[in-house]
Amino acid sequence: MPKSAADVLKDLKKKVYAPLYLLHGDEPYYIDKVSDFIEENALSPSDRSFNQFVFFGKDLTVPALISHAKRFPMMAERQLILVKEAQGLQGIEQKEMQVALENYAKNPLSSTILVLVFKASADERKTWVKTFDKAGILMTSKKFYDNKIPDWILEYCHEHGLKISRKAIEMLVENVGNDLKRLASEIDKIMLNLRIDEEINAQVVEKYVGISKEYNYFEFQKALINRDVLRANQIVNFFAANPKDNPLAPIVLLLYNFFSKVLLTHATQDKSERNLAVVLGVNPFFTKDYISAIRNYNLAKVVQIIGEIKKLDLKSKGVESGSLSDGEALKEMTFRILH
Repeated sequence: MPKSAADVLKDLKKKVYAPLYLLHGDEPYYIDKVSDFIEENALSPSDRSFNQFVFFGKDLTVPALISHAKRFPMMAERQLILVKEAQGLQGIEQKEMQVALENYAKNPLSSTILVLVFKASADERKTWVKTFDKAGILMTSKKFYDNKIPDWILEYCHEHGLKISRKAIEMLVENVGNDLKRLASEIDKIMLNLRIDEEINAQVVEKYVGISKEYNYFEFQKALINRDVLRANQIVNFFAANPKDNPLAPIVLLLYNFFSKVLLTHATQDKSERNLAVVLGVNPFFTKDYISAIRNYNLAKVVQIIGEIKKLDLKSKGVESGSLSDGEALKEMTFRILH
């Protein structure tokens, strides 16, 4: 049965190693975390020179891999064979090569730790994959849904003894996105610059993540939610004056996703925080934004806004764009949203 990264890391930290690992999935953060831990800790520094081998799949055939795995360690208790981007192993799609992997997995050498690191999802229905699961560790790393990212940020900060404010979490989500590796990197960067017991707040995120304090997508969306005409126009004028740093496509996607959920909020009878979080597929942190939006925009207006956003999307792709620049088109859409 596939294991989670947390379970695998728990065993690894206890120095419990399996003879086989197949790490795969569409979320590379945990795949890298587990494979890096094995690479850095499976063997002592003195044993690595002759007993640790790191390959890339495209440079290795399946028979060569099995030959390496069947060798005995040199003056050490075990050897490590780690194959990065193993989905590119030469011959891995061929039936006979999969049978060869299956046969090795049925009787793996106990002194070898063989780690296959897929930067993609392996087909868990394949017999050889099932055999790896039975004889060793099959770890599936699935992409997080967007509504789980705030909780992930909160947990990551708590693991490192950090306090973080709700707005700081919102800003990281809006400006960094759901890339766990980048989020971890940004939080680590902040951590290096924090004073002891200092909280990660909005000002800290602005300072160290490189987000403009006054003019960013997060603040633009907030201004629209609150129907703050002056603030929204200040920000959209800044975007128009700095098009390279504020491309149209991410703004269109952000607004379309948001107002689509506002439409769904209007249609939802039970507008409690818990129910809205489930219906919208968002973290409870963000439900208040949707409640604020339906207060400021009635159902008919939201339908109109979504239509305006779709028009802007077409203009950004050169459809019926006329002579308007991206900045002018964004200003026009902002006016139509607010009035």
